[in-house]
Amino acid sequence: MEHFKDSMLNLIVETSTNLPADVRRALKGSMDREKPGTQSDLALQTIAINVDMAVTNCGPICQDTGMPTFEIKTPVGVNQIVMKKQILDAIVEATKQGKLRPNTVDSLTGKNTGNNLGDGAPILHFEQWEEPDIEVRLILKGGGCENKNIQYSVPCELPDLGRADRTLDGVRKCLLHAVWQAQGQGCSVGAIGVAIGGDRTSGYSYAKQQLFRELDDINPNPELAKLEAYVMESANKLGIGAMGFGGLATLIGCKIGSYHRLPASFFVTVAYDCWAFRRLGVVIDPSSGKIKRWLYKGDTPAMKMANAEALPLTGR
Repeated sequence: MEHFKDSMLNLIVETSTNLPADVRRALKGSMDREKPGTQSDLALQTIAINVDMAVTNCGPICQDTGMPTFEIKTPVGVNQIVMKKQILDAIVEATKQGKLRPNTVDSLTGKNTGNNLGDGAPILHFEQWEEPDIEVRLILKGGGCENKNIQYSVPCELPDLGRADRTLDGVRKCLLHAVWQAQGQGCSVGAIGVAIGGDRTSGYSYAKQQLFRELDDINPNPELAKLEAYVMESANKLGIGAMGFGGLATLIGCKIGSYHRLPASFFVTVAYDCWAFRRLGVVIDPSSGKIKRWLYKGDTPAMKMANAEALPLTGR
C-alpha cells in the first residue's frame, strides 16, 4: 500500500481544517435559531467565519487540534503493523506542516514530545471485517470538551433534578445534567455521544464512538430515537447558548447507544464534543492505499463569508 501514508495525511489535514457537511448544517441551524444581536449570536457568527477561513486557508479550525482517535476496519490479511507505522508517520508530517499542534505531553515530566506521538497517543482502534476495502474514521476531540465528559453510576442524586433511577427517565436526567454542567467550558454549541450500560471503560469508548454517527441521522432503536429528540429539544431550552453566553442554541447533536451490563452496575457515560466537531473518514483501496471515497461528504456551503463558493470535502 504505497499510497496509504499520503492518504492518512490527507485525512488528517482535511479533518483538522474542514468541518463535515452534517456539522455545518447543524451550525447553520443554530445560527438561524439564535436571537440576532445577542452575545451568543455574535459568538456563532464568529465561529462561522472561523470555519470558512480554516478551510479556505487550509489551517486548523481550533488551536487545540485534539487527540487523534482512529477507528479502523480492515479485511483479513491486511498488515495492521505496517498501517500503524504509516499512520504515525502521517501524524508526524501533519504536525510538521502545522495542521496539528504539538499536543502530546508526558504526564510525568510535563515534556511535550513535539510530534504528537507518545505512550497511548494517538489512539488507534483496529477491527477486522468481511468487506474488501479498508475504512478509516478519524475524530479530533480537543481538551476543553474532553474535560466535560462525565460518567454517572445510577441510581444517583442529581442537583435540581432529584434521583436518577435505572430507567430511561433516569438516563434523561443524567443527560440534561451533563449538558448543564458543561456550560460554556465545553465550547458550546456542542454535541454529546452517550453510552448506556457497559463497564466504566467500555462506556467511555462507546460514548465516543457515538460521535461518529452523522448528526442528522435517526437512531434505529425507537426508544433511543425518542430520547435523543427529547434531549435535543430540552437542552436547547436550558439557556446556556454558544460559549455559555446564554441563548437559544446549546446542543447540535445527541447520539445514544446501549450496551449490556452487569446486574450490579448501571453506567450512563457522556462524551461531550464542541462546535469544532472534527470528524471525517475514508474508504481505502487495500492494494494501493489510495482513497476510493470520502465519508461524511456532502454539500458544504460557506458558513458566513460573503461571496464564498461551496467548499467541497475533497482531498487536497
